[in-house]
Amino acid sequence: MQPISWRTHFRLTLFLALPVCLSNVGHIVVDLADNFFVGLLPERTTGQAAVSLAAALYTVVLVLGIGISYGITPIVAEAHAQGNQSKIITHLKHAFVQNISTSLILFCVLFFCAPLLHHADKPVAVTDLAVKYLNVMMLSMIPLSLFFTCKQFCEGMSNTKAAMFITISANVMNIFLNWMLVFGKFGFPHLGVMGACWSTFFSRCFMAVAMVMYVYFTPRYRQYREAFLFRKISFQPIREQMKIGIPSGVMFVMEVAAFGVPTLFIPGTAQLAAHRISLSLAAMTYMISSGLGAAATVRVGHFLGLKSKTDLRRAGYSAMMLSFMFMTISAIVFILFRFQLPAIFNTDTEVLKYAGPLLSVAAAFQIFDGLQVTAQGALRGLKDTIVPGIIAFFAYWIIGLPASYFFCMHMGLGAQGVWYGFVCGLVGASAGFLWRFRKMSQREIG
Repeated sequence: MQPISWRTHFRLTLFLALPVCLSNVGHIVVDLADNFFVGLLPERTTGQAAVSLAAALYTVVLVLGIGISYGITPIVAEAHAQGNQSKIITHLKHAFVQNISTSLILFCVLFFCAPLLHHADKPVAVTDLAVKYLNVMMLSMIPLSLFFTCKQFCEGMSNTKAAMFITISANVMNIFLNWMLVFGKFGFPHLGVMGACWSTFFSRCFMAVAMVMYVYFTPRYRQYREAFLFRKISFQPIREQMKIGIPSGVMFVMEVAAFGVPTLFIPGTAQLAAHRISLSLAAMTYMISSGLGAAATVRVGHFLGLKSKTDLRRAGYSAMMLSFMFMTISAIVFILFRFQLPAIFNTDTEVLKYAGPLLSVAAAFQIFDGLQVTAQGALRGLKDTIVPGIIAFFAYWIIGLPASYFFCMHMGLGAQGVWYGFVCGLVGASAGFLWRFRKMSQREIG
């Protein structure tokens, strides 16, 4: 078979990735909307600091569950390319069992870990609010497990638009609920910061119901309805998914924890609030590249199933090159508007004093952040997760986390020092993942 041209690869990667990018951005828009409405409250700095502290724990556990759900995507992509319907049904059914069970376990972990935030050596008002916020947010892990099971199945089938439309609808719902619950409109109670929390929970429940209904009722997937009949459960398909999903989840955890744990190093409420705002903005661009990484997973897995080895390499590298171009533009935007962008979410001069320099540091790691997440996606398409997990551990925990601690605590640079550590970790991760994909794709070519 004649290899596909580079130009066609770019076009097909963009076609597949754009809906995923918009869907991923939608998840961050929920966070940005919460930040925006909390920023309108009189207690905005305390509220944003509390959300930042809660997110340091909640996000680490959440991404483990999301990463585990990724185990189904390359399997479905390969089976779809081979026309193996029974294998797809088997793996979708077992993905439901695996992901719901995982979310329940992680819910219990968060439930017992939430009180530990009281020992974070932060102001009492911040930690009390953070624990209350976390107690609600942990509930959303269960509906999210259903959403991501169906989302990853659809992406494996090269359908990325459904999750995009559902996520956009959930964003509209979240913004409206924020307005009602944060400020107490239409007779609803004035919940303040907790109103933002509950609006996120309800919007995620909507996402789960809508995504499950779409997969079950759409004629396109009628032949896969048997997956919703939980009979003849076997550990073999779960083991096959976990072989991909658990290392993927652990990689996400190591990366997110390397960004979340240093939150505990940051002194002062204003610096915590600035960290929260800047990290949300950096996460927005990361999610675009994450969408390109998801497209790389599907397309590399597809060509692996077809045994088209030249196209397998081009599919991976096209996603990385597109990410490089986008993140370069993002870096320029962050430098030019480093003070204006944070001011959208908090006008406190003390917070903005810290947030501007943080976005300048974010600009420095944009390209490396984009390359590492797209290379990760390409490696998942090859079902290569163990060695990338080792690379992630070394980059984030041996290089990045100690660097954050050193710059923040020993050099006295505060939040900005933490972000210098982020740069170190991401440079190491991007170099390691690129090396691994180059090696593995050459091996596939033979």
